[in-house]
Amino acid sequence: MSSALIGRRTVPVPGHGDEWMFARRVIGYLSPMFDGFEDERIDVGEVELRVRYAGHGPAVLLIHGHPRTGSTWHRVAPQLVDRGFTVVCPDMRGYGQSGKATILTDHSQQSKRVVAADLVQLMAELGHPAFATVGHDRGSYVALRLALDHPDPVSHLVVIDGVPISEALARCDAKFAHDWYHWFFFAQPDKPERAIAADPDAWYAGKARPESMGAENYQEFRQAIHDAATVRAMLEDYRAGLGVDRAHEEADRRDGRTVRCPTLLLWSTRDDLEDLYGDPLAIWRPWAADLRGYSIESGHHVAEENPDDLTAALHRFLS
Repeated sequence: MSSALIGRRTVPVPGHGDEWMFARRVIGYLSPMFDGFEDERIDVGEVELRVRYAGHGPAVLLIHGHPRTGSTWHRVAPQLVDRGFTVVCPDMRGYGQSGKATILTDHSQQSKRVVAADLVQLMAELGHPAFATVGHDRGSYVALRLALDHPDPVSHLVVIDGVPISEALARCDAKFAHDWYHWFFFAQPDKPERAIAADPDAWYAGKARPESMGAENYQEFRQAIHDAATVRAMLEDYRAGLGVDRAHEEADRRDGRTVRCPTLLLWSTRDDLEDLYGDPLAIWRPWAADLRGYSIESGHHVAEENPDDLTAALHRFLS
């Protein structure tokens, strides 16, 4: 493994094979993948979050999905900085190099409500009392919860490739159960951990390729899926989803709570949102009065596969 001199310290730089472990406690390490971004660990209470950030101007929080980390935004974040935004890319609690909370019997330590509260505290620590929130995949559920629970700081909401968890479960049919079986398998105790640990690369085969992700992003992904504590925390995300997260959303609907800020829904043309739900906007309309949306040519991981069009869409909406 090579090294780089940061200030007065020499720290490891990720390489290949078994050498892709990052320095876990280095503050201020500037990764070439996020050239010019600060890379820090910030205490938000129960856990520390690994976060990369840069820029001057209106703040934008980018929330990744499963099984990615904040590095999934590495082709979008610099473009947004160049367009005049401050961009914040954390690893959610449990994911990547962020802290893992003590597991509770109801899995609420990984609930979207708790993760959203982490991110509000993170943005406050970074000096952003108001910010736009963008979430992809599992991150879209956190982004929705953030906008519902903390409406004052959230200026805009963008959800990518997702509908509310409760809406997905309410529409669960044989096709959903077949194509999204992992939601229910991941909710089982112990067996998913054992299955993934047996061969993490085989389990996630087809969901990540270095040529499409970028080498460093791929290394960070591999680091995450080979870490037993991270894998368990990612599974806890799904376990919370079927329980406390669903209950929170159903309570929102009963109480008539909706997203107050302008909301943009984006979905990938080569993903399955339209196949499952027809018009995804129809599902989101009861949740957000000021709603717009459209599809983007891409597979599921649009930030990696079509970052230019995604950046343009975010810039138009956030400006």
